Amino acid sequence: MALEVTQVLLNAQSIDATVRKQAEDSLRQFQEQNLPIFLLSLSGELGNEEKPVDSRKLAGLILKNALDAKEQHRKFELIQRWLSLDSNVKTQIKTCLLNTLSSAIADARSTSSQVIAKIAGIELPHKQWSELIGSLLLNVHQQSSHVKQATLETLGYLCEEVSPDVIDQDQVNKILTAVVQGMNESEGNNDVRLAATRSLYNALGFAQANFSNDMERDYIMRVVCEATLCPEVKIRQAAFECLVSIASTYYDKLARYIQDIFGITAKAVREDEEPVALQAIEFWSSICDEEIDILEEYGDDFTGNSDTPCFYFIKQALPALVPVLLETLLKQEEDQDQDEGAWNIAMAGGTCLGLVARTVGDDIVPLVMPFIEENITKSDWRQREAATYAFGSILEGPAPEKLMPIVNVALSFMLTALTQDPNNHVKDTTAWTLGRIFEFLHGSNIDTPIIHQANCQQIITVLLQSMKDVPNVAEKACGALYFLAQGYEDVGPASPLTPFFQEIVQSLLAVTHREDAGESRLRTAAYETLNEVVRCQTDETAPMVLQLVPVIMMELHNTLEGQKLSSDERERQGELQGLLCGCLQVLIQKLGSSEPHKYAFMQYADQIMGLFLRVFACRNATVHEEAMLAIGALAYSTGPDFGKYMTEFYKYLEMGLQNFEEYQVCAVTVGVVGDICRALEDKILPYCDGIMTQLLKNLSSDQLHRSVKPPIFSCFGDIALAIGENFEKYLMYAMPMLQRAAELSVHTAGIDDEMTEYTNSLRNGILEAYSGIFQGFKSSPKTQLLVPYAPHILQFLDSIYIRKDMDEVVMKTAIGVLGDLADTLGSNAGSLIQQSVSSKDFLSECLSSDDHLIKESAEWAKLAISRAISI
Repeated sequence: MALEVTQVLLNAQSIDATVRKQAEDSLRQFQEQNLPIFLLSLSGELGNEEKPVDSRKLAGLILKNALDAKEQHRKFELIQRWLSLDSNVKTQIKTCLLNTLSSAIADARSTSSQVIAKIAGIELPHKQWSELIGSLLLNVHQQSSHVKQATLETLGYLCEEVSPDVIDQDQVNKILTAVVQGMNESEGNNDVRLAATRSLYNALGFAQANFSNDMERDYIMRVVCEATLCPEVKIRQAAFECLVSIASTYYDKLARYIQDIFGITAKAVREDEEPVALQAIEFWSSICDEEIDILEEYGDDFTGNSDTPCFYFIKQALPALVPVLLETLLKQEEDQDQDEGAWNIAMAGGTCLGLVARTVGDDIVPLVMPFIEENITKSDWRQREAATYAFGSILEGPAPEKLMPIVNVALSFMLTALTQDPNNHVKDTTAWTLGRIFEFLHGSNIDTPIIHQANCQQIITVLLQSMKDVPNVAEKACGALYFLAQGYEDVGPASPLTPFFQEIVQSLLAVTHREDAGESRLRTAAYETLNEVVRCQTDETAPMVLQLVPVIMMELHNTLEGQKLSSDERERQGELQGLLCGCLQVLIQKLGSSEPHKYAFMQYADQIMGLFLRVFACRNATVHEEAMLAIGALAYSTGPDFGKYMTEFYKYLEMGLQNFEEYQVCAVTVGVVGDICRALEDKILPYCDGIMTQLLKNLSSDQLHRSVKPPIFSCFGDIALAIGENFEKYLMYAMPMLQRAAELSVHTAGIDDEMTEYTNSLRNGILEAYSGIFQGFKSSPKTQLLVPYAPHILQFLDSIYIRKDMDEVVMKTAIGVLGDLADTLGSNAGSLIQQSVSSKDFLSECLSSDDHLIKESAEWAKLAISRAISI
């Protein structure tokens, strides 16, 4: 087989499907029968200069895929599989790969770089292949530039694969020295300079110590800034990408360079090619992101516990930076509205301007207003569009009172422009800007309303008219209407939109039926807006909302009629079904929570459920998720009556819980189990064995995405609350799982922000489970069964209190569990709580919390504890 591998690899790329499938099967068989020889053959193929480029490339790709996968569980399997291979085989493969770095073929070198980095990512953390970095550094000093280029590329990939703590500082210094030397002007070969610059981008995370040293940092910054002036455009672009990364990674070290960087970036934005100019703008967007974060977290108070002071770079650069950004707005492209993924200098400049407005607030207004006034009525569409875009960009950040006078003048001008401007770009941006006005300057929190009796009619007429315009303008008009409706969410019994409700709904439904509704996300925008309009309605319009139910049901019914569809049509139909299920969910929530109209709505419940069951038969993940959410809403509205659907629905519920692949569907299904528990209470009992078995299986699996596990624990609590002491038979399975997860959550916190967030959601799920179990068993003769678990639960509460890294949500749930424990176990808990290390401190901290929900829970817990202690 090893001899034939070349031909099989070429056949696997054949245009003939039969030949291709046969070759793929042969490769799979070879891999399963003899993995070591298979991997050796691939590395040999990749490194053999006499073999065709196509077979070498594919060999490298298969080799890379044998070492890494997107799914965590699969990745873990592949790592273990590599580590358990015979060390001689691994050495041969690695030697072969390192030799390939000097291949004459660029593709072979590049593929080899990636595979070496994947192996390094596995072995270096296990203290294996310690000689790798040394051999690569020797390579860098080679005379031949293609070996240098490939080696620098490898170092870059390696820095992407391994975490900084795996490589000691001495080696980090050597890697950075090699990379920065490769970037230097004195390096005559552009391929080498480009590889070095891209490698620095990946290596910046390793350079903490170097950036803390003034001399080393000065040297790195000088080389990066010089590279932004290189004649080769790709090197300039890569150098600016490094600056963008430095802006977010080393913001606190930038003060002495910021003046020079401003000069370099401003020149690039004004004069350089687009890919370079975009990165130069991105640098300032990154600085804004950093300063917004610092200011949001600490306000202007950096004396306390702020790690990073705010240097107000944006505020200082403002008078020079704003004109540069405003110039970019005039560099629009003719077809930018049509292409959804479009990104150009004008868009980047507008986005950055918006971030600048959020960073400096009121100060931006006087700098931008002259540009708007000068350009808004010009005959050239580019000037009108740029002025409108500038206005829309600065609406979030400055105080409403600063903007109100300007907006009041601008509003009627914009409504006219939206219907009368001859240019689509201008109309598109005008509709977007109106949406921003309604999003940020309209609603119950704004003192002086911009929308009143006199202009409400005109605004709605214009928006509904614009919804008939070309798709991109119509989509933005839907968005503006969405925010207009949202602003009336808390207005009390009478909404100013009520008189227009019928007309708005009819217009939106008409949009969903447009031939071109598939373009520019138009159909999706129309349904999202319809949902928001329904959600924000008052009881006054409930009869009209009720009339919408059979209309949407009919639409969904029509998508289920058995016509033969191509895969594209099936995908579009699935999207439409998802939108319709989402719309029905909003209607169910709205009418199900309105007592006077709930009864009238319930006449449709059987038919709606029938439609959802038919949707499940279509097997489309997105639709399943939407249908599940809608069923959760239906269960909540119908209450105990939902029981009649369970026999038929149960198989789909089970399918959802087993859906590890589309884990979002699984997570939503777990949430729906909670909704059904609340609706059916102990009538869910006949289904609990099946549900609990599946949930326990899900928790034991390392194939299920970790984000689904916290809701599963929480679901234990919902089930226990619904079935009370009948949960007894599950205690011996559920409690040890909760205990293990609780221990794990104490050790994993603090690794990084993402892990801390996950750990908190895991703790919250565990605590909700305990809370549900205690409340479920309360007043039952079987409460004694819970006594053995109490010491561990108190220990868990102690440990998370001592770590001081729980968020407000966990704090509220945790203090609630302390109360539940005392309330359910009475005197059995009293003495344990008195012995607890931190219960007393935790309770007093919660009692003095600013968060009224935490305070309320703590007051209840205090009462329960004092009862338990006094018994």
